Amino acid sequence: MLSRQQETLFLTKKLDQEPRQDFIFRSKLPDIFIPNHLPLTDYVFQRFSGNGDGDSTATCLIDSATGRIFTYADVQINSQRVAVSIHRLGIRQRDTVMLLLPNSPEFAFSFLAVAYLGAVTTTANPLYTQAEIARQANASNAKMIITKQCYVDKLINFQNDGVLIVCVDDENGTVALADGCVSFTELTQADETELPKPEISPDDTVAIPYSSGTTGLPKGVMITHKSLVTSIAQKVEGENPNLNFTGDDVIICFLPMFHTYAFNALILSAMRTGAAVLIVPRFELNLVMELIQRYKVTVVPVAPPVVLAFVKSQETERYDLSSVRMMISGAATLRKELEEAVLLKFPNAIFGQGYGMTESATVAKSLSFAKNPFKTKSGACGTVIRNADMKVVDTITGVSLPRNKAGEICIRGDQLMKGYLNDPEATATTIDKDGWLHTGDIGYVDDDDEIFIVDRLKELIKFKGYQVAPAELEALLISHPCIEDAAVVAMKDEVAGEVPVAFVVSSEGSQLTEDDVTSYICKQVVHYKRVKMVFFTDSIPKAPSGKILRKDLRARLANGLMNLIACIRVWI
Repeated sequence: MLSRQQETLFLTKKLDQEPRQDFIFRSKLPDIFIPNHLPLTDYVFQRFSGNGDGDSTATCLIDSATGRIFTYADVQINSQRVAVSIHRLGIRQRDTVMLLLPNSPEFAFSFLAVAYLGAVTTTANPLYTQAEIARQANASNAKMIITKQCYVDKLINFQNDGVLIVCVDDENGTVALADGCVSFTELTQADETELPKPEISPDDTVAIPYSSGTTGLPKGVMITHKSLVTSIAQKVEGENPNLNFTGDDVIICFLPMFHTYAFNALILSAMRTGAAVLIVPRFELNLVMELIQRYKVTVVPVAPPVVLAFVKSQETERYDLSSVRMMISGAATLRKELEEAVLLKFPNAIFGQGYGMTESATVAKSLSFAKNPFKTKSGACGTVIRNADMKVVDTITGVSLPRNKAGEICIRGDQLMKGYLNDPEATATTIDKDGWLHTGDIGYVDDDDEIFIVDRLKELIKFKGYQVAPAELEALLISHPCIEDAAVVAMKDEVAGEVPVAFVVSSEGSQLTEDDVTSYICKQVVHYKRVKMVFFTDSIPKAPSGKILRKDLRARLANGLMNLIACIRVWI
């Protein structure tokens, strides 16, 4: 029997002698025409402008926090007015504006306003620490930050550097505007007819969310007008849309709008179809169920921790959840058992999964959501999206694999990112010379074109769908004066999916404790990046190249073979 090394050598020699054959997987749905030559805002509102067939008086956004309702006409006008105002304040084409906002209509107005100007939005979690905000704002060269009053204290240094700070007014208007800030309400008072008309190329960047990709520190992902229009169309266009949103739908959005999943796959896709979006600032189970009942919500997008919350709740029977026809899970893989259990809570819902990443947009979507649905399987994350190619490659040889063989999933199409901001090396590592984006996820395609994710090549930790980059935490740990070396890996967790845990080599003679380490990290990062356990060890296993052997550390966790000093679990 051949060893793995012998098998690899055999395959490599065979490849040198024979032309390589790629097994390319395509959607069961036919390709469609995608008008990705259009700027994003022209495409999103195409039905509600000029000779479009959309009803501009239909509800577009509902603010659950205040009860405000905005029609499609309101959203366009407000966004255009904000665009005129920020242009007067100096924002020009290709400038970057940071949105540091919780879920709100103002988030949508701001994003669309920046897009109208041909400028660029970078989105950040408002709960980030001052240091995390500074890293992203500086890396993206943000010239304006739109935020809420309660986050202004984190931005003092930016005001001193000439960055404009715009504040969304408090709902009750009781808090005075901070010195040097511009009121968002004032931005909505401009004359929308004065909107500039820049020449926007399909390849111009429209958004720079931050992602860790398959490895390393968070990087700016350059998403173009073409890639975003393509991604939306792949889901909601055609005679048989893969994601059948309609003008009768009410889609609840409690997933964070700064995340690509919420803003691309939900809000912009909903706007293209004429659906209404119910915006919820954050997920609170009973509040969400009450809102589903009150607004007759039809579509509930979730992440696995939300599914778990519904499954475990004893109070779901108190609410009428019968209006829900579609429950979409994404951001991380979901176990078959949870998928089946949550359907008992939503008697009229179809449940399915989607799969993607910031760099690739949606890779796969369940065909149970199609206008003319297909039979699907529990545990699958869908079939490859239309107008795209997918292949599965051997992680050692790079050979393209047939059905039912697990390997790294690769995707190709116009929906992909343009690249990482100011990082051509990382871009070349992620997107190869033939245009294939390597996801870092291990999966296979079965005989029915269903995709199953089984493992992860990439080092990225997924905490409740949020990305945690080990390299970022390791850099912080090593900066501690009493830490000689450190490594961070994922540990399985029922609620979060994965949590970051640290292996630490302390300095000789140091009295460093686990509490010292967790407190040090806690002060510098947002809550989901906090280290949940610390294991002290004599050394960090590394390859001759210096690369951390994370598999060895994960094996220690799995097998319980840790000769460690501190093992106290810290829960947030």
